[in-house]
Amino acid sequence: CPGRIQIPVKGKKKSKWVLIGNINPGGPFGGSATQYFVGSFDGHKFICDSKPNVTKWIDYGKDFYAMVTFSNAPYNRHVAMAWMSNWQYSMVVPTYQYRSANVLPRELGLFKDGKEFYVNVRPAKEIFSAIGKKTDKLSDVCELVVDLSGDAKVSLSNTKGEQVILSYNKEKQTVGVDRTKSGNVSFSKDFPAITIAPTHGKVKQLQIFLDKSSIEVFDKDGRFSLTNLVFPSEPYTHMTVEGKVK
Repeated sequence: CPGRIQIPVKGKKKSKWVLIGNINPGGPFGGSATQYFVGSFDGHKFICDSKPNVTKWIDYGKDFYAMVTFSNAPYNRHVAMAWMSNWQYSMVVPTYQYRSANVLPRELGLFKDGKEFYVNVRPAKEIFSAIGKKTDKLSDVCELVVDLSGDAKVSLSNTKGEQVILSYNKEKQTVGVDRTKSGNVSFSKDFPAITIAPTHGKVKQLQIFLDKSSIEVFDKDGRFSLTNLVFPSEPYTHMTVEGKVK
């Protein structure tokens, strides 16, 4: 699923071209993933701005692959969707009648960190009316919002002791999702995983979209996303937040 789109640079009167390539294997935590390159395109040749040792990913979870974008989206937006799974275990996940869903649609932009341009990723605005109000209580399908002021840990768990842990490290500038004890992880040796995303600066707020078998985590400013499948034996009903939160 290759792609090439021209995206305006946030806060600048210019645009950059983004070349998208979905690869398998070779993802940051094994298996499938969506890589991208930022550069210029003259109609014949794409030239990447970055050095060969610089690797960039649209999403740092285990389950984001085959991303495609829509042309002529309303209000000149670049909207993307992807398949929420990984070829390492897509044929053996403990679901029947289907083999995973699509991720939430996402709006793409560009921002700069140091000398590098990166793709900005935010949930498309249309999903908020479908999900409903933000909450600090868990349900099968909900959006959770956590305001941060420093290192923090968010745990989602159920009465069976199954849990997913989200952690933010301000000094290292990383956010991680640990699903090693999230529920049924026995169907593949590649499924238990801790996925980690660079934050490109301080994180002020986490947006967590929880569904029956998935967790999608965003930074409010759109500088990273992590998409991971989970298969708890019963819904997560308890959330604890530790650390520096507002």
